[in-house]
Amino acid sequence: MSKLGSLGARLHRGEISYDFIGHRKIWYGISILITITAIVGLAVRGLNMGIDFQGGAVFTTAKNTSVSVSRAETAAEEAAGHQAVVQKLGDGSLRIQIAGMDTKQSDAVKEDLAKEFKVDPESIAADLVGPSWGDQIANKAWQGLAIFMVLVVIYLAIAFEWRMAVAALVALIHDITITVGIYALVGFEVTPGTVIGLLTILGYSLYDTVVVFDSLKEQTKDLTKQTRFTYSEIANRSINGTLVRSVNTTVVALLPVAGLLFIGGGFLGAGTLNDISLSLFVGLAAGAYSSIFIATPLVADLKEREPQVRALRKRVLAKRAQSHADEEPARPYGHDGRGEDAGDPDDAETAVVGPRTQPSSRSRGRGRPSGKRR
Repeated sequence: MSKLGSLGARLHRGEISYDFIGHRKIWYGISILITITAIVGLAVRGLNMGIDFQGGAVFTTAKNTSVSVSRAETAAEEAAGHQAVVQKLGDGSLRIQIAGMDTKQSDAVKEDLAKEFKVDPESIAADLVGPSWGDQIANKAWQGLAIFMVLVVIYLAIAFEWRMAVAALVALIHDITITVGIYALVGFEVTPGTVIGLLTILGYSLYDTVVVFDSLKEQTKDLTKQTRFTYSEIANRSINGTLVRSVNTTVVALLPVAGLLFIGGGFLGAGTLNDISLSLFVGLAAGAYSSIFIATPLVADLKEREPQVRALRKRVLAKRAQSHADEEPARPYGHDGRGEDAGDPDDAETAVVGPRTQPSSRSRGRGRPSGKRR
């Protein structure tokens, strides 16, 4: 068995564990700091909305053009005074997108591009894109997001309980806020692909949370009938028991997304992959984090406020205190507290173990005949 598999088995059996619940204030502080940073970035820099959301012009060159992507991007930005997105199509033509342009500006940019590329202006096709289509996509996305969250809360409240539904909702809002804030800080263009990626991460974020919740529900059956563990301790066991599974699932999901983001978008220059890959990458990582460090600790906090669970905690701690007192070693007989034996010297032949006495090794075998038994 591999080291990771062995670690997962030991975590599942409870042989080793990390106190996630006990350090929940640290995780809350980290999450609040990240969320505030994301909100500040969103408020200061804002989102770089694509042409589909704010309108603009799309220019398409002739097939098999000899103009490079970098040259076309530089020429388009100099001609328009705005950021341009250039994509090389399969037939060898270039697709140049420039946001925030009207008809007059489009005609002027078309002429400048034709001069720069040394081609006939008629060989460059120009199309205006209005922002209404992007607005429709955004509105549909917000509606889908609201419906999704309502259904999630209803399902979790029925399948588990309302406290888990609230914790899962907080974790989802946490993931969306971080993803949108990082988009603002990085400055990537927001396109319909970004919206699709943002909606996709909700399912991944919820998956790890439901796995931990299912384990927690199974282990807390007849919770108040036992006095060995508190609710927080069982919640911590649930996190540790599913930890390796959550890590493996997240890593496997992140590998292809990282390939799209860093290799496809970074090294190969396929900038159109950045819009969806960044939202997926950040969302998957934030979803795995929130299921372990936010959702389950928050459920434990809410449950510990219940009178029954609070009374259970007192009983468990009282029983442990009593057991600890009973397990303290008894004071050896004949000891006067000064390191000298005040009693009969024969008492030294008795070894004290807890509240009972057992004969020491020196007294074993007395009265038995020596030699082999016949």
